[in-house]
Amino acid sequence: MRKLIILLLFAGTSAFCQETIPKDYFSNPLEIPLKLAGSFGELRSNHFHSGLDIKTEQREGIPVYAPANGYVKRIKVAHFGYGKALYVQHPNGYITVYAHLKKYAGAIQDYVKKKQYGKERYEIELFPEKTALRVAKGDLIGYTGNTGSSGGPHLHYEIRDAASRPMNPLLFGVEIPDTKKPLVHSVFAYPIGEDAHINTSEHRVKLRLIRQKDGSFKTENITAYGKIGFGVSTNDQQNGASNKNGVYQIKTIFNGEETFDIRYEKFSFDETRYLNRFIDYSYYKENKQRIQKLFREKNNPLSIIRSEINNGYLTIEEKFTSNYTIEVTDFKGNKTIVHIPIEGVRNAELTHKKNIESEDYIYADEATSISKGKFNIYIPAKSLYEDTFLEINASADTLILHRDVIPIHKNITLSVDVSNYNGKDKDKLFIGTVNDYGEPYYNATFRKGTTLFTKTRTFGSYVLASDSDAPTIHASNFKADGWISKNKTLQLKVKDELSGVSSYRATLNGIFILMEYNYKKDVLTYDFSDDIILEAKNNLKLIVTDNVGNSATFEATFFRKKT
Repeated sequence: MRKLIILLLFAGTSAFCQETIPKDYFSNPLEIPLKLAGSFGELRSNHFHSGLDIKTEQREGIPVYAPANGYVKRIKVAHFGYGKALYVQHPNGYITVYAHLKKYAGAIQDYVKKKQYGKERYEIELFPEKTALRVAKGDLIGYTGNTGSSGGPHLHYEIRDAASRPMNPLLFGVEIPDTKKPLVHSVFAYPIGEDAHINTSEHRVKLRLIRQKDGSFKTENITAYGKIGFGVSTNDQQNGASNKNGVYQIKTIFNGEETFDIRYEKFSFDETRYLNRFIDYSYYKENKQRIQKLFREKNNPLSIIRSEINNGYLTIEEKFTSNYTIEVTDFKGNKTIVHIPIEGVRNAELTHKKNIESEDYIYADEATSISKGKFNIYIPAKSLYEDTFLEINASADTLILHRDVIPIHKNITLSVDVSNYNGKDKDKLFIGTVNDYGEPYYNATFRKGTTLFTKTRTFGSYVLASDSDAPTIHASNFKADGWISKNKTLQLKVKDELSGVSSYRATLNGIFILMEYNYKKDVLTYDFSDDIILEAKNNLKLIVTDNVGNSATFEATFFRKKT
């Protein structure tokens, strides 16, 4: 009876939420056929995707329109992340978000440029007054682009609730043609309990999928005993696009009873990093495939898990035959089903897990400090999801901080004493991640006295490195002492091979000019439409500084007709 009451309460709450979502309030932000490069809730590195990635026909500059009345609540311009982003507050309490824009439109663009020139910086975050930038439904607010950490031209589009939690835009009536069933790539079974095993093994087991005539799958029969769980690797595809996007719902059924229900409808940014607890992190790092675990482990508070019995775990008893079903559904109701027949067998001879032990055992609920060579490691409480052994070693300037097969939830701090370096050399030091080619990659490094600090949420190799080389600067679309009256932009190539570009400042005839940094192409661009130039002969000066303070100066004269 208690289970029935809980299920009825859940069903009522779900129905209420569905009824209160306005289906026809927002129009589409683009006036082109909508095709998705990424879906809501899709599994990404360290986070769930918080919106829809709408394809823009492999080009930039497609107009973006306000889908409803409102006002611009927030504007953020950054080199990384969302790039040029716009946040619009609507009277019904929802917020729409537009990211990776090429530029803003009309009064919004003018407002941003004025603020950037006022602060003399490109990266900026603004919170306009409610009356400053009002928009009406259908107003042009920007143009699609590829700014920030975007892998190609597209519009990242979000709808957030009053608590700034991202919601699936498809719930609001955004229509994406989809008649394709979700794809199931692999299914795994996990022994969980101390005496649990699957097919005579205490390791996770990959199950062979056998396609049935009706399009469903059946796995090979498995034998199992004790507490076990399952995981699935799955994607969805919509019509007109080959992208492997996320699915909408995954539901499991054990002997006719629903045991686990995941739905990608809404989550909070506070919980999004728990994705690393939800997936089989080590399998992903070693095989580049994300397995969604269909059970809730300790320290997994994800709200996308809508209902569960026994946290999704199964208890398999000897001599009992069971049936386990995984149902994967997209938003349009297309469904792929996997049937898993289970026979309860307690085997005496098993392939046992090999537990790696070391001198460093970390209790997840306790803060830990460790010293290795010249390095110190501080691991705050709750940084790891479970107690574990870590293999940590240091040699000279290199720290081997386990392997990146265990997720880190909170930042851990690495520090190193550099008091044995002289002042000049000390200023050029940083702590870097060692990449797959054995080269250091800059980690944001801070100094307090003679100690360097960096924070990280990734295990792996780190090194104390030095960078004494200044950035390089070259003219890209003009020549010194030449006429460039027909140029719409001024472009320069900037590179720093080791610690990376930290800041830059450009002037024309002694007056600050705004330059946009495209780190993916190592290009700085000034747009002549800013109308700073007043002379036919112009003197350009650009100073670029890297992350350890090395700087380079580029100066050139060019000529341009007055307008």
